[in-house]
Amino acid sequence: MVGGHGADLPAQRRRAVSDLTQAWPRASHPRPIVLIGAGAIARIAHLPSYTRVGYPVAGLFDINAEHARAAATSCGVTTIYPSLQAAIQRDGVIFDLAVPADRILGILEQLPHGSAVLIQKPMGPDLAEARRILECCTRRELTAAINFQLRFSPGMLALRDLIANGSLGTLVDIDVRVVIDQPWHLWTFLEGAPRLEIAYHSVHYLDAIRWIAGEPRGVYCRVVGHPSTPDLRDTRSSIVLDYGDRLRCSLVLNHTHKAGPRA
Repeated sequence: MVGGHGADLPAQRRRAVSDLTQAWPRASHPRPIVLIGAGAIARIAHLPSYTRVGYPVAGLFDINAEHARAAATSCGVTTIYPSLQAAIQRDGVIFDLAVPADRILGILEQLPHGSAVLIQKPMGPDLAEARRILECCTRRELTAAINFQLRFSPGMLALRDLIANGSLGTLVDIDVRVVIDQPWHLWTFLEGAPRLEIAYHSVHYLDAIRWIAGEPRGVYCRVVGHPSTPDLRDTRSSIVLDYGDRLRCSLVLNHTHKAGPRA
Protein backbone atom coordinates (compact mmCIF):
# COMPACT_ATOMS: atom_id res chain seq x y z
CA MET A 1 0.00 0.00 0.00
CA VAL A 2 1.28 3.45 -0.93
CA GLY A 3 -0.32 6.54 0.58
CA GLY A 4 -0.29 10.04 -0.84
CA HIS A 5 -1.38 13.37 0.56
CA GLY A 6 -3.43 15.46 -1.83
CA ALA A 7 -6.73 13.85 -2.86
CA ASP A 8 -8.18 17.01 -4.43
CA LEU A 9 -5.77 17.22 -7.32
CA PRO A 10 -6.52 19.24 -10.44
CA ALA A 11 -8.10 17.21 -13.22
CA GLN A 12 -5.15 17.85 -15.53
CA ARG A 13 -2.84 16.02 -13.11
CA ARG A 14 -4.93 12.85 -13.09
CA ARG A 15 -3.78 10.13 -15.45
CA ALA A 16 -5.87 7.62 -17.36
CA VAL A 17 -4.74 4.04 -16.83
CA SER A 18 -4.05 3.68 -20.55
CA ASP A 19 -1.61 6.61 -20.37
CA LEU A 20 0.53 5.11 -17.62
CA THR A 21 3.82 3.33 -18.24
CA GLN A 22 3.12 -0.39 -17.74
CA ALA A 23 5.89 -2.07 -19.71
CA TRP A 24 9.62 -1.69 -20.08
CA PRO A 25 10.75 -0.94 -23.65
CA ARG A 26 11.38 -4.16 -25.55
CA ALA A 27 14.82 -4.77 -27.01
CA SER A 28 14.84 -3.89 -30.71
CA HIS A 29 17.39 -6.59 -31.53
CA PRO A 30 17.26 -9.14 -28.68
CA ARG A 31 20.25 -11.42 -28.31
CA PRO A 32 19.79 -15.17 -27.85
CA ILE A 33 19.72 -16.23 -24.20
CA VAL A 34 21.70 -19.09 -22.68
CA LEU A 35 20.11 -20.19 -19.42
CA ILE A 36 22.43 -21.67 -16.81
CA GLY A 37 20.33 -23.35 -14.16
CA ALA A 38 16.95 -24.92 -14.94
CA GLY A 39 15.29 -25.31 -11.55
CA ALA A 40 11.81 -24.23 -10.50
CA ILE A 41 12.38 -20.48 -10.94
CA ALA A 42 13.64 -21.01 -14.48
CA ARG A 43 10.69 -23.25 -15.42
CA ILE A 44 7.90 -21.13 -13.94
CA ALA A 45 9.31 -17.61 -14.43
CA HIS A 46 12.32 -17.08 -16.68
CA LEU A 47 11.50 -19.33 -19.63
CA PRO A 48 7.74 -18.54 -19.84
CA SER A 49 8.57 -14.82 -19.72
CA TYR A 50 11.07 -15.10 -22.57
CA THR A 51 8.53 -17.05 -24.62
CA ARG A 52 5.81 -14.49 -23.98
CA VAL A 53 7.84 -11.50 -25.18
CA GLY A 54 9.51 -13.39 -28.01
CA TYR A 55 13.09 -13.39 -26.72
CA PRO A 56 15.02 -16.30 -28.28
CA VAL A 57 16.50 -18.96 -26.00
CA ALA A 58 19.57 -20.54 -27.55
CA GLY A 59 19.71 -23.36 -25.01
CA LEU A 60 20.08 -24.27 -21.37
CA PHE A 61 22.28 -26.18 -18.97
CA ASP A 62 21.73 -27.62 -15.50
CA ILE A 63 23.93 -29.93 -13.45
CA ASN A 64 20.75 -31.97 -12.92
CA ALA A 65 19.98 -33.50 -16.32
CA GLU A 66 16.39 -34.26 -15.28
CA HIS A 67 15.76 -30.59 -14.47
CA ALA A 68 17.25 -29.58 -17.79
CA ARG A 69 15.02 -31.97 -19.75
CA ALA A 70 11.89 -30.91 -17.85
CA ALA A 71 12.55 -27.22 -18.45
CA ALA A 72 13.37 -27.72 -22.13
CA THR A 73 10.26 -29.82 -22.71
CA SER A 74 7.88 -27.47 -20.89
CA CYS A 75 9.06 -24.37 -22.76
CA GLY A 76 10.00 -25.72 -26.17
CA VAL A 77 13.77 -25.26 -25.85
CA THR A 78 15.53 -27.53 -28.33
CA THR A 79 19.13 -27.33 -27.11
CA ILE A 80 20.36 -28.81 -23.83
CA TYR A 81 24.07 -28.32 -23.29
CA PRO A 82 25.94 -31.31 -21.83
CA SER A 83 28.24 -29.16 -19.68
CA LEU A 84 28.83 -25.63 -18.48
CA GLN A 85 31.81 -25.33 -20.80
CA ALA A 86 29.62 -26.22 -23.76
CA ALA A 87 26.99 -23.68 -22.71
CA ILE A 88 29.39 -20.76 -22.46
CA GLN A 89 30.96 -21.29 -25.90
CA ARG A 90 28.21 -19.35 -27.66
CA ASP A 91 29.13 -15.87 -28.89
CA GLY A 92 26.82 -12.84 -28.91
CA VAL A 93 24.44 -14.18 -26.27
CA ILE A 94 23.14 -13.11 -22.89
CA PHE A 95 23.82 -15.52 -20.06
CA ASP A 96 21.01 -15.93 -17.53
CA LEU A 97 22.38 -17.36 -14.27
CA ALA A 98 19.48 -18.95 -12.38
CA VAL A 99 21.65 -20.69 -9.79
CA PRO A 100 22.06 -20.65 -5.99
CA ALA A 101 23.97 -17.69 -4.56
CA ASP A 102 27.07 -19.70 -3.67
CA ARG A 103 27.50 -20.85 -7.30
CA ILE A 104 27.42 -17.42 -8.95
CA LEU A 105 31.05 -16.37 -8.60
CA GLY A 106 32.48 -19.62 -9.91
CA ILE A 107 30.38 -19.37 -13.08
CA LEU A 108 31.14 -15.68 -13.65
CA GLU A 109 34.85 -16.44 -13.58
CA GLN A 110 34.37 -18.85 -16.50
CA LEU A 111 32.19 -16.71 -18.77
CA PRO A 112 33.86 -15.19 -21.85
CA HIS A 113 35.48 -11.84 -21.14
CA GLY A 114 33.05 -8.97 -21.72
CA SER A 115 29.91 -11.11 -21.63
CA ALA A 116 26.43 -9.82 -20.86
CA VAL A 117 24.86 -11.62 -17.90
CA LEU A 118 21.69 -11.49 -15.82
CA ILE A 119 22.32 -12.84 -12.32
CA GLN A 120 19.61 -14.29 -10.12
CA LYS A 121 19.44 -12.65 -6.73
CA PRO A 122 20.89 -12.56 -4.14
CA MET A 123 24.31 -11.24 -5.09
CA GLY A 124 26.10 -14.00 -3.22
CA PRO A 125 25.30 -15.51 0.19
CA ASP A 126 26.86 -12.61 2.13
CA LEU A 127 28.43 -9.16 1.76
CA ALA A 128 31.96 -10.49 1.34
CA GLU A 129 30.89 -12.66 -1.59
CA ALA A 130 28.92 -9.78 -3.11
CA ARG A 131 32.09 -7.70 -3.13
CA ARG A 132 33.98 -10.52 -4.83
CA ILE A 133 31.22 -10.77 -7.46
CA LEU A 134 31.47 -7.02 -8.09
CA GLU A 135 35.25 -7.25 -8.42
CA CYS A 136 34.94 -10.15 -10.85
CA CYS A 137 32.41 -8.31 -13.04
CA THR A 138 34.60 -5.21 -13.09
CA ARG A 139 37.84 -7.07 -13.78
CA ARG A 140 36.34 -9.21 -16.53
CA GLU A 141 34.34 -6.28 -17.98
CA LEU A 142 31.03 -8.12 -17.73
CA THR A 143 27.83 -6.20 -18.46
CA ALA A 144 26.00 -7.60 -15.45
CA ALA A 145 22.73 -7.01 -13.59
CA ILE A 146 21.05 -8.62 -10.61
CA ASN A 147 17.52 -9.85 -11.34
CA PHE A 148 15.39 -7.44 -9.29
CA GLN A 149 12.28 -7.80 -11.43
CA LEU A 150 9.60 -6.26 -9.16
CA ARG A 151 10.54 -2.69 -10.12
CA PHE A 152 9.87 -3.65 -13.76
CA SER A 153 6.41 -5.17 -13.14
CA PRO A 154 3.42 -3.40 -14.77
CA GLY A 155 1.92 -2.23 -11.48
CA MET A 156 5.20 -0.86 -10.13
CA LEU A 157 5.99 0.93 -13.40
CA ALA A 158 2.54 2.55 -13.32
CA LEU A 159 2.92 3.50 -9.66
CA ARG A 160 6.27 5.16 -10.25
CA ASP A 161 4.78 7.01 -13.18
CA LEU A 162 1.93 8.28 -11.00
CA ILE A 163 4.27 9.41 -8.24
CA ALA A 164 6.71 11.09 -10.61
CA ASN A 165 3.83 12.90 -12.33
CA GLY A 166 2.39 14.11 -9.02
CA SER A 167 -0.94 12.40 -9.64
CA LEU A 168 -0.98 10.91 -6.13
CA GLY A 169 0.16 14.04 -4.36
CA THR A 170 3.00 13.85 -1.86
CA LEU A 171 4.16 10.35 -0.92
CA VAL A 172 3.78 9.99 2.87
CA ASP A 173 3.17 6.27 3.60
CA ILE A 174 4.42 2.91 2.29
CA ASP A 175 3.24 -0.37 3.82
CA VAL A 176 4.15 -3.87 2.65
CA ARG A 177 2.42 -6.84 4.30
CA VAL A 178 2.98 -10.42 3.13
CA VAL A 179 1.39 -13.29 5.05
CA ILE A 180 1.64 -16.55 3.09
CA ASP A 181 2.70 -20.19 3.29
CA GLN A 182 5.82 -20.20 1.12
CA PRO A 183 6.65 -23.61 -0.44
CA TRP A 184 10.21 -23.59 0.84
CA HIS A 185 10.54 -27.31 0.10
CA LEU A 186 10.93 -26.47 -3.59
CA TRP A 187 14.37 -24.96 -2.87
CA THR A 188 16.30 -27.46 -0.78
CA PHE A 189 19.54 -25.53 -1.37
CA LEU A 190 18.20 -22.86 1.02
CA GLU A 191 18.62 -25.20 4.00
CA GLY A 192 21.56 -23.91 5.96
CA ALA A 193 21.76 -20.59 4.10
CA PRO A 194 23.14 -17.94 6.51
CA ARG A 195 20.48 -15.42 5.41
CA LEU A 196 17.21 -16.31 3.77
CA GLU A 197 13.97 -14.31 3.90
CA ILE A 198 15.30 -10.90 2.89
CA ALA A 199 18.11 -12.07 0.60
CA TYR A 200 15.97 -14.53 -1.37
CA HIS A 201 12.56 -12.83 -1.27
CA SER A 202 11.90 -9.47 0.32
CA VAL A 203 14.91 -7.83 -1.29
CA HIS A 204 12.48 -7.30 -4.20
CA TYR A 205 10.23 -5.09 -2.04
CA LEU A 206 13.20 -3.17 -0.68
CA ASP A 207 14.57 -2.60 -4.17
CA ALA A 208 11.20 -1.42 -5.50
CA ILE A 209 10.72 0.97 -2.56
CA ARG A 210 14.17 2.47 -3.12
CA TRP A 211 13.26 2.92 -6.79
CA ILE A 212 10.09 4.90 -6.08
CA ALA A 213 11.06 6.67 -2.82
CA GLY A 214 14.82 7.00 -3.00
CA GLU A 215 17.49 5.89 -0.53
CA PRO A 216 16.46 5.78 3.14
CA ARG A 217 18.60 7.28 5.88
CA GLY A 218 18.76 3.94 7.65
CA VAL A 219 17.12 0.55 8.15
CA TYR A 220 15.77 -1.15 11.26
CA CYS A 221 15.27 -4.89 10.81
CA ARG A 222 14.60 -8.05 12.82
CA VAL A 223 14.40 -11.48 11.23
CA VAL A 224 13.33 -14.70 12.97
CA GLY A 225 12.81 -18.32 12.07
CA HIS A 226 9.80 -20.53 12.76
CA PRO A 227 9.42 -23.88 14.58
CA SER A 228 7.80 -25.42 11.48
CA THR A 229 10.95 -24.81 9.40
CA PRO A 230 13.86 -25.72 11.69
CA ASP A 231 16.30 -26.11 8.78
CA LEU A 232 15.75 -22.57 7.54
CA ARG A 233 17.63 -19.70 9.16
CA ASP A 234 14.86 -17.08 8.97
CA THR A 235 11.44 -16.88 7.33
CA ARG A 236 9.83 -13.82 8.98
CA SER A 237 10.89 -10.17 9.03
CA SER A 238 9.89 -6.82 10.45
CA ILE A 239 11.54 -3.89 8.66
CA VAL A 240 11.35 -0.11 9.02
CA LEU A 241 13.02 2.17 6.47
CA ASP A 242 13.95 5.55 7.93
CA TYR A 243 13.05 8.41 5.60
CA GLY A 244 12.98 10.97 8.37
CA ASP A 245 9.78 12.89 9.05
CA ARG A 246 8.60 13.04 5.45
CA LEU A 247 7.70 9.37 4.89
CA ARG A 248 6.68 6.39 7.04
CA CYS A 249 7.70 3.04 5.57
CA SER A 250 7.28 -0.41 7.13
CA LEU A 251 7.31 -4.03 5.97
CA VAL A 252 5.78 -7.02 7.77
CA LEU A 253 6.69 -10.33 6.15
CA ASN A 254 5.63 -13.82 7.26
CA HIS A 255 6.31 -16.81 5.01
CA THR A 256 5.14 -19.53 7.41
CA HIS A 257 1.43 -18.72 7.75
CA LYS A 258 -0.36 -22.08 7.40
CA ALA A 259 -3.78 -21.17 8.83
CA GLY A 260 -5.37 -20.23 5.53
CA PRO A 261 -6.32 -16.88 4.00
CA ARG A 262 -9.27 -16.22 6.35
CA ALA A 263 -7.47 -16.97 9.62
